[in-house]
Amino acid sequence: MDAQTLALAQEIDFSMWALFARAGFIVKLVMIILIGASVWSWAIILQKLITYRAARREAQIFERAFWSGNPLDELFEDIGADPAGHSQRVFAAGMTEWRRSHRTDGALIPGAQSRIDRSMDVAIAKESEGLQGGLQVLATVGATAPFIGLFGTVWGIMSAFIGIAESQNTSLAVVAPGIAEALLATGLGLLAAIPAVIFYNKLSADADRIIGGYEAFADEFATIFSRQLDS
Repeated sequence: MDAQTLALAQEIDFSMWALFARAGFIVKLVMIILIGASVWSWAIILQKLITYRAARREAQIFERAFWSGNPLDELFEDIGADPAGHSQRVFAAGMTEWRRSHRTDGALIPGAQSRIDRSMDVAIAKESEGLQGGLQVLATVGATAPFIGLFGTVWGIMSAFIGIAESQNTSLAVVAPGIAEALLATGLGLLAAIPAVIFYNKLSADADRIIGGYEAFADEFATIFSRQLDS
């Protein structure tokens, strides 16, 4: 490499902003999409981490209160029919149906056990939908971001080769900027996809464990009702 070409290459600004600014419209659009997807993914990740931590803490506090030995009617009166906690809402659904299953004379309407079970299942399904909402975005970003970045890279390299052909110059000073700009799109695609995939797997597992805890609680709660019905 001659000294003049080397000097020209050293004068080129290869910073992230400079590469973005020199990129073509399509490549810029791809980069903006990937940056937006990355920001969206991190917003969901942080929100879910906070939500799941709060849900686990709330479940622990509620279960201590539930198994404290105090009457369930008293606990239900304390939290109300529409409580804020996830576990509390599952409990409230069962207790609400339990109370609705009593006639005015105090006798139980037949089929109370199955209705209570269904009520808690519906409550768990609603809580599951809320806990898992947004994880599909992480899965989509993780699956598509590398390909979007690759599209930007292919388009950028194609534009770079067209520019080389038009200038009839294959020196490093001409080739390097276009290739670097194109490869930046792939880098941004991976930057968006890798955290999305990692946290999608982690958060999905966390959500499954939390929901499994609700289902276990519902089964224990249904067993308590069953014993009361049999007695």
